[in-house]
Amino acid sequence: MATDKHWKRKTLLLGATVGSIAGLIAAMMIIQRAEQQKTPPRLTAGDGIKLGLGILGVLRSLDEPGSKK
Repeated sequence: MATDKHWKRKTLLLGATVGSIAGLIAAMMIIQRAEQQKTPPRLTAGDGIKLGLGILGVLRSLDEPGSKK
């Protein structure tokens, strides 16, 4: 493992920061699209499923390089 004692804490903080920034960017994109369409943003069940599967795909791709099976 890394010689740094706090590598877990640094990894969690980095992940939280990147996730927060990605969430803010996504929210800004949703707001911009809603303003262009002049309608409030709506999330249908189908959109929620697509979003969830997309997030799972990203998480799975992040996990693959670390696994040595």
